[in-house]
Amino acid sequence: ILVTALALILGYGTAYLASEDIRYLTRAGIEQTLILEKRRPLDRLVADSSLPAETRAYLGLVLEVRAYAAEIGLDAGNTYKTYSDIGRDTLLLVLSASPKNCICPHTWKYPIVGRIPYKGYFDIGMAKREADKLTARGFDISLRPAAAYSTLGWFEDPLLSTAMVKDSVELASLVFHEIAHNSLYIKSATPFNESFAQLVGYRAAEEFFRGRGDSVLMVRARDRWHDEIVLGEFYDRLLNRLEAFYATRPQGDSLEAGRVAIGHWSRTELEGPLGERFRTIRVGRLAERPINNAALVGVRIYRTHLDWFDRWYDRNGRSVKSGVARLKELMNAAPGDSAFGRLERALADSTRGGGG
Repeated sequence: ILVTALALILGYGTAYLASEDIRYLTRAGIEQTLILEKRRPLDRLVADSSLPAETRAYLGLVLEVRAYAAEIGLDAGNTYKTYSDIGRDTLLLVLSASPKNCICPHTWKYPIVGRIPYKGYFDIGMAKREADKLTARGFDISLRPAAAYSTLGWFEDPLLSTAMVKDSVELASLVFHEIAHNSLYIKSATPFNESFAQLVGYRAAEEFFRGRGDSVLMVRARDRWHDEIVLGEFYDRLLNRLEAFYATRPQGDSLEAGRVAIGHWSRTELEGPLGERFRTIRVGRLAERPINNAALVGVRIYRTHLDWFDRWYDRNGRSVKSGVARLKELMNAAPGDSAFGRLERALADSTRGGGG
């Protein structure tokens, strides 16, 4: 047994040195273990008078949101019953990549969840090295910080210190969003999963604050969801324009000149009538971003057919509880590439049938 164990240790050590994937998985496992070890029950923290009153109020809000999520049939499980202070400002960096002449996300394959068009890194140096490799291959790359993630109920996900935004609507929507992933998740269907969770996040927050009699926060949640839909429309138009341009197979200087021209067009759109439709978002720096296919892939993941999800919400009594329950039935055993098609057909059928 000792010889076998020693051989396994030596074999792992060799693989660790030779394989970036094994180093990545090892770091992810270590970080997840540390996060779980630092968990403290939220109810005890809320009752801890040594903490600032504001902090206790936000933690208490998380518990209330969790309770409401369970009440409306979401699979809250043990998600966000505890809190972990990770001791730094950035939880992890998320890497996305796409060729400069195509909206074609580079994907990574994982067990259980399937192919995903991004990769999260706890090791900043490893993230930058991978980004440099993809840049050398001619890809647009995007590295952005993430404050939270879901293990889809495999672990008892704690609320992380990086996710503790001091905005009641955003905090509530984050909790609903992550719990939504426990409730419905379709393998290899990232845009569907994230856009669905966006709907649940803001519409459930709207219902939650309405139930508390807080009309100000209810309206803010509703307006944030409205702005997400407007952004989705903008990105649809931008990506359609880019795809039409890339279909002409531009190269070299013509590729770059075309991307710059479309960047100017997008700035005009945001600073014009479309931007005036926003209720909570300030255009500002959003209009200054250059064309980056990888960044567009990233932002679009969370805003794919949001109007379809909102129509589904309308057809199901404007109720998150009813909408999620019926969507779970609709998506039973759905392959990832069929999810949006099923939703589209169901919406068309309900229109022909006179309602949902």
